[in-house]
This record gives sequence, structure tokens and C-alpha cells, in this order.
Amino acid sequence: MSGNQYPSAVPDKLNTGVAHNARVWNYWVGGKDHYEVDQQVGDQVAAMFPVIRDVARADRDFLGRAVRFLASDRGVRQFLDIGTGLPTLENTHEIAQRIAPESRIVYVDNDPIVLVHARSLLVGAPQGATDYIDADAHRPDSIIEGASETLDLDRPVAVMMLGILNFILDTEQALHTVRRIMASVPSGSYLVMTHPTTDIDLGGGGNVEAMKFWNANATPPITARSRSEINAFFEGLDLLPPGLVSCSRWRAASESPVVLPQFGAVAVKP
Repeated sequence: MSGNQYPSAVPDKLNTGVAHNARVWNYWVGGKDHYEVDQQVGDQVAAMFPVIRDVARADRDFLGRAVRFLASDRGVRQFLDIGTGLPTLENTHEIAQRIAPESRIVYVDNDPIVLVHARSLLVGAPQGATDYIDADAHRPDSIIEGASETLDLDRPVAVMMLGILNFILDTEQALHTVRRIMASVPSGSYLVMTHPTTDIDLGGGGNVEAMKFWNANATPPITARSRSEINAFFEGLDLLPPGLVSCSRWRAASESPVVLPQFGAVAVKP
């Protein structure tokens, strides 16, 4: 939100004096759930790294294409959306349940302002299920435990990790999170991921200074990774065509979409 409008029922632990990723991201994609400090930091980052707004929108578009592909072409009926962020248009459950109303979706986040808006996420098709759990991606066991109350972990699950592993600064910890969660789901499950990069061929050089500014002025701290580091998250999984690419180019409708410094990929567990 901007001006004098603020999210209602704000939890006491929410620090509205420091820019927060969920709210800044919401600002970049044209949402209304942000504060003045989020707008100020968002504008400064965008001035340093002008493609960031395009990255935010492309990341959201990637989510839509991935969910539609998995629900329509692959018959996936269970989605675990980790690090969901603030609800906007075309959330995972809306897309999946439009295709298959019986789909079951669990959202995961530990951001207090997302918790405030969780009731918006919980409105799904009555034939399926939509749930929200307050859990931290640094603690995958708590995610698995919470998700198992709604999802049948003996049946395939699409694990969505869009723009979340970049907030786990330690790469070994990030790898552990991915491997632990993917170990808890059966063969035929999917890993759907986006992640920012510093790779020059995707235009990621500008991420370096922009992220330094972010880490000094906003929360939580963030990192970018190289193609090889991001590829490691898919170890033991089979990447689906077109593989690990700029998220704007993953199964894109346009023949030559702009290349952005945000990798995206979908892989299946054999």
C-alpha cells in the first residue's frame, strides 16, 4: 500500500520501518500491500538495476506457466508453494483449481504480513483444499510436517520454490533444504524453481551492487548464485525441456522473450 493506507491487523513483530522483500516485490509487480519505506527502497534498487521490475513480473509469469503445465500436461494435483509471498492475482491455487478443482495446495511462508493476508489464500475450490502454514525454509522438517496434514506425501507433489532459496545465504543449507523436501515426496514429484544470478550472459552483473544496497537497507538479506550453483539444486532430478534458462524464456509464448538475470526450471523426480 502507499500513502496513508496500511495493511490491517498488523502483527506486533512486523517492523514497518524497514523495507521487506515480500512488500517490495509486491510493489514491483504493481500490488498495493506495501509501505512508504518499501517503495523508497524498491525505487532505489530499480534505479541501480532497472530490469528488477521486469524480473519480478517475469518470475510471476513463470509461476503461471509452470502451474498450468504441471496441472494440464502432467496431471499434478498437489502443490507445495514455499515462500509464496503476498497474494496477488493468479495465485497457485487459483490456476491449479481452475484446471482441476480437486487440486490441493499448501502455501508456506514465515513473513508476518503474509500471515495477515493468509485468509485471502485460503479461499479455494470446495472440491480441493487450500492451506497456509507458517514455517521457515531454513527448517525443512517443519514444512514437511505441516504440509503432510493437507497433502498426501505418498502421491506426487509439485514443490514450488520461486525466489526463496536466494534468502538462504549458506549454499549448503539451501541444498539441504531442497534435498530434504524432495526426499519426502515420491517419484513423479516436481521441483519448480527460480533464482537470481550474477551470470553475465543473463545480464546478472548489476545484481551485485543492487544486492549490496538491499542487504544494507532491507530484510531479509539476499544472495545470487551462478548457473552451476543453481544446477546443483537439481542433482538427482531430471530437468524438463528447455532446462535451466532465464525464467522469461521457460516455455514462453513469445519466440524471443527478453533474457533476464533470473533462472527458472522444472525438474521431475525419477
